[in-house]
Amino acid sequence: MVFSLKVILFLSLLLLPVLKSSRVTLNNNGYDGIVIAINPSVPEDEKLIQNIKAMVTEASAYLFYATKRRVFFRNVSILIPMTWKSKPEYLMPKQESYDQADVIVAEPSLKYGDDPYTLQYGQCGEKGKYIHFTPNFLLTNNLPIYGTRGKVFVHEWSHLRWGIFDEYNEDQPFYISRRNTIEATRCPTHITGANVVLNCKKSRCITRPCRRDSKTGLYEANCTFIPNRSQTAKDSIMFMQNLDSVTEFCTEETHNTEAPNLQNKMCNHKSTWDIIMRSEDFQDLSPMTEIKSPPHPTFSLLKSKQRVVCLVLDKSGSMAAEDRLFRMNQAAELYLIQIIEKGSFVGMVTFDSHAQIQNNLIKITDDNTYQMITANLPQEARGGTSICNGLKAGFQAISQSNQSTLGSEIILLTDGEDDQISSCFEEVKQSGAIIHTIALGPSAEKELETLSNMTRGHRFYAHNDINGLIDAFSRISSRSGSIFQQALQLESKALNIPEKKWVNGTVPVDSTVGNDTFFVVTWTIQKPEIILQGPKGKKFTTLDFQEDKLNIRSARLRIPGIAETGTWTYSLRNNHAQSQLLTVTMTTRARSPTTLPVIATAHMNRNTAHYPSPMIVYARVSQGFLPVLGINVTAIIENEDGRQVTLELWDNGAGADTVKNDGIYSRYFTDYHRNGRYSLKVHVQARKNTARLSLRQQQNKALYIPGYVENGKIILNPPKPEAKDDVAEAQIDDFSRLTSGESFIVSGVPPNSNSSQVFPPGKIVDLEAKFQGDHIQLSWTAPGKVLDKGRADSYIIRISKYFRDLQQDFDKAALINTSGLIPKEAGSVENFGFKPGYSKIENGTTFYIAIQATGEASLTSEVSNIAQATKFIPPPKPSSPDLGTNISAISFVIFGLAVISYIF
Repeated sequence: MVFSLKVILFLSLLLLPVLKSSRVTLNNNGYDGIVIAINPSVPEDEKLIQNIKAMVTEASAYLFYATKRRVFFRNVSILIPMTWKSKPEYLMPKQESYDQADVIVAEPSLKYGDDPYTLQYGQCGEKGKYIHFTPNFLLTNNLPIYGTRGKVFVHEWSHLRWGIFDEYNEDQPFYISRRNTIEATRCPTHITGANVVLNCKKSRCITRPCRRDSKTGLYEANCTFIPNRSQTAKDSIMFMQNLDSVTEFCTEETHNTEAPNLQNKMCNHKSTWDIIMRSEDFQDLSPMTEIKSPPHPTFSLLKSKQRVVCLVLDKSGSMAAEDRLFRMNQAAELYLIQIIEKGSFVGMVTFDSHAQIQNNLIKITDDNTYQMITANLPQEARGGTSICNGLKAGFQAISQSNQSTLGSEIILLTDGEDDQISSCFEEVKQSGAIIHTIALGPSAEKELETLSNMTRGHRFYAHNDINGLIDAFSRISSRSGSIFQQALQLESKALNIPEKKWVNGTVPVDSTVGNDTFFVVTWTIQKPEIILQGPKGKKFTTLDFQEDKLNIRSARLRIPGIAETGTWTYSLRNNHAQSQLLTVTMTTRARSPTTLPVIATAHMNRNTAHYPSPMIVYARVSQGFLPVLGINVTAIIENEDGRQVTLELWDNGAGADTVKNDGIYSRYFTDYHRNGRYSLKVHVQARKNTARLSLRQQQNKALYIPGYVENGKIILNPPKPEAKDDVAEAQIDDFSRLTSGESFIVSGVPPNSNSSQVFPPGKIVDLEAKFQGDHIQLSWTAPGKVLDKGRADSYIIRISKYFRDLQQDFDKAALINTSGLIPKEAGSVENFGFKPGYSKIENGTTFYIAIQATGEASLTSEVSNIAQATKFIPPPKPSSPDLGTNISAISFVIFGLAVISYIF
């Protein structure tokens, strides 16, 4: 039972698709539907398009041979931003958009941030989010540093498509091997080079051999591995794709299982080729042995258009229940006033059994334009539900306004069932429109998500409360890549206030936002008394708030000018004789076009889950492309019964979290209480000046090569500018963000399910070991009784002098006495020391240690990562300066060189 459950858990994490619905398909060995999108902020440059084409063309042939003639790139769309001039060859996009592109071309957040990388934070085998190339990378000669652009693209594509990881480790560039030698972290080990310390000042560099650190036995902190220019190794693309000889991925035969890299950590020491071959791409795929090289890719140039949105709103009889029609109108009004970008074209359709066009497209030009639409929001609910009639009327409203349905967006909101919905699926496909769906209440049509999935739209579920609707509408923002246009939610809260009582709250407005800021209050019975006070004491009272003329029971204040930075305080008094539900919503936009706002996005790792497969909640918090650290991130997940589960998300590199301090906050979700739809909302808060911006380089990127050894001489590339230690992390303002993730569907949940009897403790992935005297000191992050929740029952720690003993047969390795070790709460730091039971421990003695955690019903976690502890006794200090140990002959030749030449 335990073994089979582990297999289920492993396969569920390895093989199931992630939420991001990339439309790339693999047909007859060729990838179709790849989208490369250029950010609107990138200056127009025809050479950029030419170089993208050349990169993909080269990459296609390289990929073909790297995968042993299995796959190549067939069709690629390049999405040109609306800010560029129109040309006859530019076609109209269908459902392609910047925010769902496979590759983005955008400026870096930092001047030295030109390393190509892939935003990848899923589990082993899960697809990444996107590849990021900078214009500078695509326009300048980077050949000596990264290799050809085509080879770099294949390196990043492997992250994106197959969920494999890098085989180097810049944080731990060296390790002590089982042969007791110091090795560079690499795969395979037969890539040769020199280990030196580089000291560069202006145009001069000197080198010297690396010395061993007297505490760790490894090389000193500044030691760098410089590869030989000439190599015989054909692998690996995930280590140094820039080497001329490298044309393959590491296989089981060549993989370095010892290297402390992310590939070994995340994929249980499996080779990159093993994981690639397990992907769905290669399950029934035969090599194309009959051809020598693949056909060249074909390219389509698509130019983004002005945003076109049509609201398609349900006004059937069921919308009269539980104030749904009022709530829909409140949320739709908020969307039109506060969320939709100026310059967009907006129309509206209402439907029951039939549909009626309330407004053809109207261009939102000023604060009054929206009133032409809100005036037609439905005031009465009656009739049946025909979703297809609503959609067809939406298409008509768009086309009658001389706009194409291609790439236009429809926001479809309904609470009802419709067994005829599938009758218009083909028409929806042919329209080329993007359908965002909002399912309101537990009875909303079960096939709604099919519309979103087939058109690349968003999908949301809202319970009957107003907040869920407001949050869903707020998430449907610009897809152009211009974050300065996007509305950001600072607050969204429901307050049940007793009669004649006050309630207070605060919202921080940080220095990255403040433009177009709205504070909105809604109520269910009677308008409350409102006081809003700015950081400098300026007060706004009830009279300053504008109440909607259609009696939608909401009052709105648009804060004049730019909202002051600091903490805003609000007070609400329920003047009615009985308690009522009030809501508070605050939205804003970027302070200026030159200020990058802090943004938060959230999603689950999959759209669907079948019990007992766990899911993972992800929230990314960033300013530009820089991670934001040191904040509180809380996920709220709600099912169709209205039952909520609250999870604190962590960025600790343990449990569901891939990398520590990368601005990706994660947690397992296992609290399945019923089948059906679940909604996701994430609240991000930075309080008491704890938030900081990480300026460190991204993970999952092409390695910057400092130089090469050629004919006994080191030839250096231009040094890479680095952030100074004192600015590696920069403090930022207190802030608040609220964002919705898309809905997901759970099935197969049995009655009275108990997660603690189904899910084992989480795998420990950050075990570290080191000698302190004759004892070994261990540290790791505590897992939970249920994956990363709760407290495990106990730990099983085993030790061996041989790595493979723990890797291949953990249960037979020597057991360490842990009777006094009581597990801490999940997420805590565990420390444990013991003395190995061996009679003689000499200099260079190495031990390998691994851990399992136990939970209920004899459930045990997977075996942890294997930690290594080596006894190192520093040699006596020499009378002359130490030039290092184990330095190769080539290193001594290099040491005699004082001035190093550069490649430019």
